[in-house]
Amino acid sequence: MEFDRKTTPYRKPEERINDWEELNLKMPEDDLQQQGARCMDCGIPFCQTGADWDGKSLGCPIYNLIPEWNDLVYRGKWKEALHRLHKTNNFPEFTGRVCPAPCESSCVLGITDPPVATKSIEQAITDKGFEEGWVVPDPPDHRTGKTVGVVGSGPAGLAAAAQLNKAGHKVTVYERADRIGGLLTYGIPNMKLDKSIVQRRVDLMKAEGVEFVVNTEIGFDIPATELKGKFDALILAGGATRPRNLDIEGRDLDGIHFAMDFLHTDTKSLLDSNHEDGKFISAKDKHVIVIGGGDTGTDCVSTSMRHNCKSLTQFEILPKPPEERSRDNPWPEWANIYKLDYGQEEARKKFGDDPRRYEVMTKKFVGDGKGNVKELHTVQIKWEAGNNGRMAPVEVEGSEKVWKADLVLLAMGFLGPENPVLDQLQVERDARSNAKAEHGKYDTNVEGVFAAGDMRRGQSLIVWAINEGRGAARECDRWLMGSTELP
Repeated sequence: MEFDRKTTPYRKPEERINDWEELNLKMPEDDLQQQGARCMDCGIPFCQTGADWDGKSLGCPIYNLIPEWNDLVYRGKWKEALHRLHKTNNFPEFTGRVCPAPCESSCVLGITDPPVATKSIEQAITDKGFEEGWVVPDPPDHRTGKTVGVVGSGPAGLAAAAQLNKAGHKVTVYERADRIGGLLTYGIPNMKLDKSIVQRRVDLMKAEGVEFVVNTEIGFDIPATELKGKFDALILAGGATRPRNLDIEGRDLDGIHFAMDFLHTDTKSLLDSNHEDGKFISAKDKHVIVIGGGDTGTDCVSTSMRHNCKSLTQFEILPKPPEERSRDNPWPEWANIYKLDYGQEEARKKFGDDPRRYEVMTKKFVGDGKGNVKELHTVQIKWEAGNNGRMAPVEVEGSEKVWKADLVLLAMGFLGPENPVLDQLQVERDARSNAKAEHGKYDTNVEGVFAAGDMRRGQSLIVWAINEGRGAARECDRWLMGSTELP
């Protein structure tokens, strides 16, 4: 009632598009304590429920004790706040930066007023913890003699490894890329999550006894069956990395790339040589079109801006979200409302407008006669209910349009996990081709093999990956030892 909502400020867009440093500025402690004071310590804190309701997620999937550490920050008890935060979240320095904060959509204060700035407070707690030297290696007091192999070093794999190591098992994490972190490293641009932040946590886990193996793709470099024979248990956390394609005329032209290829090569070149090796897909002086919204589309927009693209347009097939919650999107659901994310803010600053164009369907790509894409043909659509009641896109007659395009980035989501590991282990799949394992149990049809994260649930949020990695570790520990003390 006394204080307005404030969040961690970003650097000015005209400044930040000239470098690859993090977006965030620091928020003064006095402001953070005021934001903590806005938390009402609700009798039923929906922010931390982590519930699934009618197929929709409510609140924080890892059940962060949000009112508790908000109050501790308000009282200036930062070390205690960090302790409470780490009880449920292995990597608050990641979620405080890149989580879309479903907790804020479920904040009770958000029914009538702007919600508590939970994400900003979370990042501030963990950043202060590292600055003050409170976050130090904490290896287990004893070892059980059991060994666990983890396939994939994204947030699910890292969370599973951290928890199993805490339980005393010897854990080895396998990653096919040359750096640990999965999509934390090569799927999220540096300005959104600085890679030194990821490496700092990896170094802590190494000091606690976790072993990491890079440049090793399970299913190719090491057969999955051989890996299973090497360990007492396996956790599969390889992600859902098969991108959704756009199989239309002209798709084989040069200059059309999957978003993750664009983002991966860019970050690797940045880390290897500050882009001096030229081993990345450049948007410099090009007319860029990003097909698809979501976080990945936004990251493609912001990366293209830093390459100094000539123009930028982003197509979304869905309608433009409303400015406020619609009647069929009530609190405490995730709020599907219009917002200008960091990448679109940068594009608007340079080119004068939000780059997104809604309800646009791409019909074909056209080349320049030399094998390169030069333009893209679209049609406007509208969504109408079919005979079965489901909404479907209908083309608007006379709405055809041609767009210049030197570089097209496909950011339309992912279809499921890649096949070799699951095939070699003969792991059953669900209807969407993911590893079949019940949420909360995580065990597959193969004895001693567990699945977690996007490989089990499909493309999702980092915070859900952490939830599943922790859960799979708990059930793996129970299977190994007969009981478990892991949460």
